[in-house]
Amino acid sequence: MLKIVVDTNIVISAALSPSGNCAKTIGIIAGNEQIQLLYNEEILFEYEEVLSRKHLEVTDKIQKGIIESIKKVGIKLNPPNPSKISLPDESDRIFYDAALSAGAILITGNKKHYPAECFIILPAEFLKLYGI
Repeated sequence: MLKIVVDTNIVISAALSPSGNCAKTIGIIAGNEQIQLLYNEEILFEYEEVLSRKHLEVTDKIQKGIIESIKKVGIKLNPPNPSKISLPDESDRIFYDAALSAGAILITGNKKHYPAECFIILPAEFLKLYGI
């Protein structure tokens, strides 16, 4: 079973560009029973907060659909113990720590916000694994 944590930027990009790599990535995750999407309350709150930003113009219906889908297909984790590693953007720690503690892959569009670790990949790298 492949465990996945998805950074907020992937969720937002999928909502804004339904035919892009991020949307394809989310589609594979949601449609594959061999993949477990992992989240915790902090991650879900981050998704909700960013999706609701007015300048992104994500409709309430799409926001609600995304969050309901994540709850439906995802596995809720308990909050992990915070890591001690230094990150350029502390708001990314929730994703890093969740992936690290669960032995999961972290998919992000901003690898520069994380340390160079083999479990942190871009959507294009994930899609390559699936021949897309």
